[in-house]
Amino acid sequence: MKLNDVFAKLEKVAPVALSDEFCKTYKMYDNSGIILNCGNDICGALFSLDFSLNTVSRAQKLGYNLIVTHHPAIYGGISKFDVTCDPQSKALAECFNNGISVVSMHLNFDAAPQGIDYYLMRGLGGEKAEILAPVTGGGYGRLYSVKRQSFSSYFEGVKKEFSSNRALAYGNFDRTVKKVASFCGAGCDERAIEFAYKGGADVFVSSDMKHHEIAALVSMGINVVHLTHYSSENYGFNKIYEGLKGEIGVPCEYFCDGELL
Repeated sequence: MKLNDVFAKLEKVAPVALSDEFCKTYKMYDNSGIILNCGNDICGALFSLDFSLNTVSRAQKLGYNLIVTHHPAIYGGISKFDVTCDPQSKALAECFNNGISVVSMHLNFDAAPQGIDYYLMRGLGGEKAEILAPVTGGGYGRLYSVKRQSFSSYFEGVKKEFSSNRALAYGNFDRTVKKVASFCGAGCDERAIEFAYKGGADVFVSSDMKHHEIAALVSMGINVVHLTHYSSENYGFNKIYEGLKGEIGVPCEYFCDGELL
């Protein structure tokens, strides 16, 4: 099976055109699609949220020659390529030297109708949502109702569902939770905060948040769940993998870096 055949199956979940639409509409940048094509027949695919030396090592151990990531293996232009000190350069060199192709599905997988941001909502207890940044069939940033409970109880449930003990919570633990705003990855900014506040959210969930953003939300009476970037997106990427693995046509495995959860 050729790389383009596998890529076509990945695009059935979310075509790269969805990333292009998102970037054009919201003035974003992305680099999704086929990052490295070694031209050989694909014998196995390793799915991993990140492109890293650990990922490449696992693919080599399995004898697989395709890595499918969420975060782009190459995001912007490469200004230097130094395998002596830069892990990303070394990982790319290993792929070049060993015939391992790389596909990255980033913003298109975030914003797909059943993409990473959608699955973050589902894991947090939501079903139907108002979307902050809609695109064809999906979008990014969600506001939705959840089962009524204390924030303390809600936070414990989140840590269990996302298999993460590194999550942090801010605010009043006795406050009742009824409505949640969530944004996978590094999704907190002024627009997201305004969206949550005007929508009546009791809890704001995202990652990579700055202190002043957390403080602003708490001062507005909105509790905060601060997930690791990895756990906020690994959850949905794994859900996509589970739906895809039987359709790819070659052996597949999912790699999870527990040190980052």
